[in-house]
Amino acid sequence: MPELAEVEYFRKRWDAGLGERIVAVQLHGEKRIFRGADVRAIERRLVRQKLLRSRARGKQMLFEFSGDNWIGIHLGMSGKLRIEDEKFYPTKHDHVVLRQRKRTLVFSDARQFGRVRFHHGADAPGWWEAGGPEIHSRQFTKARMQEFVRRHGRAPIKAVLLLQSGFPGIGNWMADEILWRARIAPRRQGGKLTEAQLGALWRSTRFVARASLLTIGRDNSNPPQNWLLHERWTAGGKCPRDGQTLRRATVGGRTTAWCARCQR
Repeated sequence: MPELAEVEYFRKRWDAGLGERIVAVQLHGEKRIFRGADVRAIERRLVRQKLLRSRARGKQMLFEFSGDNWIGIHLGMSGKLRIEDEKFYPTKHDHVVLRQRKRTLVFSDARQFGRVRFHHGADAPGWWEAGGPEIHSRQFTKARMQEFVRRHGRAPIKAVLLLQSGFPGIGNWMADEILWRARIAPRRQGGKLTEAQLGALWRSTRFVARASLLTIGRDNSNPPQNWLLHERWTAGGKCPRDGQTLRRATVGGRTTAWCARCQR
């Protein structure tokens, strides 16, 4: 599933269309992708409107159009945003096709776990502001993170990191990376972390978020080779720190990789 940095990368793909009007709208997949959204309103209101700006928050994106129109997109498991030329012909997996004079903005999702939301109003929709502060923002303080972890103290810390209300944008691989850098075992209960471990968790969370935004989020390039990311995907992967073979198990409902020697 795309996480914080991947979401930022895909958000910027539509920047090529900023300031340009939508001349036609094609939507496909109403039952799943547009669940709860007024598809006819999207088709009616977006035509002749300009794409003004966009932003990312956690795993969500928000696109603002003229005429007080807003489109929210969650990429789900396999969603992607891309640019095609004006002659592009969509397939069944291209659920949002916004045609401009010289290009076409496309949202595709083969597995259809993503979601498109629509809002008409002068201000950003209320659902956009819900949830905790962005991890790379000043509002994501150590005290705030500690309080959230303590509140979910009985759960494995890996499961806590996946809660979007406290760690927006963090997904499976980023959670493993954070815990590896903080030297914390994924099954350890959040309520049993020491003050030193909580401090390490906060620093690692901030570092992984910011560093991934500078690499994956900027041009979809990989982080440095000394990241756990490069070893966690394959059987027999080694800890980049001490060379120990990584352990694997399901923690918090997700496949998890960690080093039993250096994560306690």
